[in-house]
Amino acid sequence: MSALFLGGFLFFSVNIGAVIAWLVAKIFHRSDVGLALLCGGFLVGLLALDIIPAAFHFYNSAGIAFGILIGYMFLLLVNKSLHSSNQHKSSVYLLTIALFIHTIPLSLTIGNLLGNSSFALSITTSTILHHIPEGFAITSIFIAQGQKMIGLFLCFIGLSICFSFFIWIGNHIHLNMKAQSVLLGISIGLIALTSVKEFILHNIRVVPTRTLVTFVLTGYLLSVVFHMVF
Repeated sequence: MSALFLGGFLFFSVNIGAVIAWLVAKIFHRSDVGLALLCGGFLVGLLALDIIPAAFHFYNSAGIAFGILIGYMFLLLVNKSLHSSNQHKSSVYLLTIALFIHTIPLSLTIGNLLGNSSFALSITTSTILHHIPEGFAITSIFIAQGQKMIGLFLCFIGLSICFSFFIWIGNHIHLNMKAQSVLLGISIGLIALTSVKEFILHNIRVVPTRTLVTFVLTGYLLSVVFHMVF
């Protein structure tokens, strides 16, 4: 897998999220909550079944734990910057910048793991799937704020280029096992915290408990199927 190929795959995935957001905006105006819960459950399952067990088996546990802490602190800073405004709606530009920054450690990690095809497949799949709801979120904000769609397209192109560029950097810079462990921990922390906090906990009071459990459990079961097939 090349960096350009993965960048193209990411572009395709965020456009899937965009199409879903457009359909929801036209037909099912409140289905975005169910989609977020489903994706959150899927990503939690993918972490629990594939990425985390493999990470602690092949990499330095202390480095991974330290990386998760860095990812947590980084996400706190991003959330603080996003919610520092008194406006009710988050700025689409701040969200875009946050997603660009969020992509960097994941891209570097994937670049370093491209030589290990089995492990790279798990973390690459999680990253690509993670960008489907992000594409949905950005598109929803663009639609809600009446932004021009050319801006959304440029945002997706930029995100894909950023993704490919840092994969390329990660594939050409030699990092020792400790550094790779820290980077992997950062990616795990960002995926886990974003999935749980933004996709699940953020919607915990929006839907009835039974509906929440159904969507999250369905997403988790999909990850079990993925784990069994691949």
